[in-house]
Amino acid sequence: MDAGVLYDYGSPVFDEFYEPIGGHENMVVEVKAAAISNFDIIWASGAHYLKPRSFPCVAGREGVGKLKDGRRVYFDDPLPPFGSMAQRTLIAEQSAIWLPDDVDDAVASVLGNSGLAAWLPLEWRAQLSPGETVLILGAGGIVGRLAVQSAKLLGAGRVVAADRNVTSLQNARSLGADALVTLVQSEDNWISQYREAAQGEVDVIIDYLWGRPAELALETAAIGARLIQIGTMAGETLRLAASVVRKQSLAILGYTNYHVPKPVRLSTYRHMAKLARNHELKVDVQEIPLLEIETAWELQKSVKCKRVVVIP
Repeated sequence: MDAGVLYDYGSPVFDEFYEPIGGHENMVVEVKAAAISNFDIIWASGAHYLKPRSFPCVAGREGVGKLKDGRRVYFDDPLPPFGSMAQRTLIAEQSAIWLPDDVDDAVASVLGNSGLAAWLPLEWRAQLSPGETVLILGAGGIVGRLAVQSAKLLGAGRVVAADRNVTSLQNARSLGADALVTLVQSEDNWISQYREAAQGEVDVIIDYLWGRPAELALETAAIGARLIQIGTMAGETLRLAASVVRKQSLAILGYTNYHVPKPVRLSTYRHMAKLARNHELKVDVQEIPLLEIETAWELQKSVKCKRVVVIP
């Protein structure tokens, strides 16, 4: 079968790979769409602790496809050496999530890791209350843009989108952001920009950046504010004075999808899929044929507004 094959850490190449065989509670899926995420790129590079353990193997950790009986499913974490970027893959039966009708395959493939990393930090980790003010650091990427929409759908009173990409920020406004902060000017102005955009203090900070953007955002936190740390696009470290945490009774909480109980992840995914089906949640995708996997892989490294989806 055709596949995006990894022969070593790095990027996949288009090649032939042997067919998966089902059995013993494992199922073969005919892949219809496979999203390329930042996790896929890090995983394939060998920089993540879940990196491939043997080669050759097929790239890709999530996708949408059909089972032998015709049912459409979302899946993640295919059984090695198989991956999502192939005509077929192998999954554990218990990992399949049945899809609502009329949800686009490419959109549904993005709503797994990316969608959950947008919605659940707000609802499950921050326990967002209706009317609270939310600041999203890194709102220009696909996950950040989904977080803007999620915050609005969950009842946030005001949503502030912050990023270095001016074009992406304008798109965030069209998705519901009430105010924008462009992180390209002098850092001396960031605190005042955060406060002006929030029209006061911030209750929840969804942080895909860390580094200086998060460090200065904490200066605008309300009493009892929560910062949910998810990504490190702006740096691995920051300077944090004890007084900043203490005087506002701050909570700084880490988040990763795999720490969320599986029933919560399943119900949230299905909910987001229904929202997308009803056009209440917008997901920007760019479809590229599996034959062009090498181009698609490089494109995802540079794309900020859309998620590249491989179509076998």
